Amino acid sequence: MHRSIVGAVFLCAVPLSAQSLLYRSPNLAGTWVAEPDVVQFDFLHRFYVSPSSSSSGHFVVNSPTFTLSTGMTHRIAIGTWFATKSFVGVGRGATSTNETELFARWRAFGGPEGSTGLHIAVTPAYSMLAKSADGELGVDYTIGAFTLEGAARYASKPLGFSKGRAAFAGGAVARLSRYFAVSADVGSFVNPTVRAAWSAGLQVLIPNSPHTFAFEVSNVTASTIQGNSIGGSQRLYGFEFTIPIHLRRFAPWFHKGETASVTGDVNAPLGATVTIGAMKFPSDTVFIAVGQAVRWNNIDPLGHTVTFDGGEPGSQLINPNSSFVHRFDHAGTFTYHCTPHPFMKGVVVVK
Repeated sequence: MHRSIVGAVFLCAVPLSAQSLLYRSPNLAGTWVAEPDVVQFDFLHRFYVSPSSSSSGHFVVNSPTFTLSTGMTHRIAIGTWFATKSFVGVGRGATSTNETELFARWRAFGGPEGSTGLHIAVTPAYSMLAKSADGELGVDYTIGAFTLEGAARYASKPLGFSKGRAAFAGGAVARLSRYFAVSADVGSFVNPTVRAAWSAGLQVLIPNSPHTFAFEVSNVTASTIQGNSIGGSQRLYGFEFTIPIHLRRFAPWFHKGETASVTGDVNAPLGATVTIGAMKFPSDTVFIAVGQAVRWNNIDPLGHTVTFDGGEPGSQLINPNSSFVHRFDHAGTFTYHCTPHPFMKGVVVVK
């Protein structure tokens, strides 16, 4: 199912500002949900080059899938997938290969994307081409640089059958660094006559932006719930690009009614203050004494995090006009970055 499926909500944590392809494989959706003020657009383009014939030379067959979604709350998102080369009309006399699938997503369990541990999301959907009520239960588990994924899917009218069928899929992601990952997955309907779907990808975080990009190879033409369970005979190559549109940048009324909040060790004695603005931590290095705290004030229109590179506990998403305070109880050099925007970096030196 489509990854960009603007995934899902968490039970007790705040979501990040853009979905990252570094935490899911090409044919699995992940468990992420956009913020209510973020519109997530995902463009997936796959193609193959047909063999030449006596009447014509080589030509390219394109198979794009578009995802558009937004969060309704921090736990629920709605959206749609549109695929131009779908198999789901096969056997039911469909005159078009264009599939539109409407979906909702509820992230039932887990922390923000990239957090360690188990995450669970439920995605009900309706395929207008197949006239089928579909659904997916997505699960992933992240530990260190690895994410394991699984999905159980159901379609009430798969591939022209009048009887509902289940499908299952699994995959894995290995993050080679903060900016690169490799992944693979496989899935299929519980039906020996249906070819299994598979994919592999190289994912890239684009520096100085919240966007991610992937180079992919797969035998799937339509990245919808049914589409990601049906493999074709052709090997397709392509790419995927995520584009989060932050309405706070363009619509000032989204800030109205917001109240400033301070989280963390709010009563600790302050040794330094860092003002987050213009997509950076202006004070690259601050110096404090053991037992003192650093306060980060976010004046950007986007949320940021203070994520330490070692074992020091960091922040959840620091919303605009909000702050995070952290006390350091032992000496050392503590490097940190913003999880949604990894090019934002800073250092705290405790003496």
